Amino acid sequence: MKTQFVTDGHSNKLAVILPIREYNKMVDDLEELEDIKLYDAAKKGKQEFVDAEQAFQEIEEARRKNEDL
Repeated sequence: MKTQFVTDGHSNKLAVILPIREYNKMVDDLEELEDIKLYDAAKKGKQEFVDAEQAFQEIEEARRKNEDL
């Protein structure tokens, strides 16, 4: 990874400059890691199975509630 640093007058690193391609890859990787963490957390919780129609109905009701706020 090719990086450049922004420093102050005492050579203390204040910021880093990355090529945009590398930055975008880091962001994508972090988002994927967050998805994996959320999936793992969901799997640890109590799982309740409902049929698809009921799930869609509950999602739609929650969406409508959020629109009313």
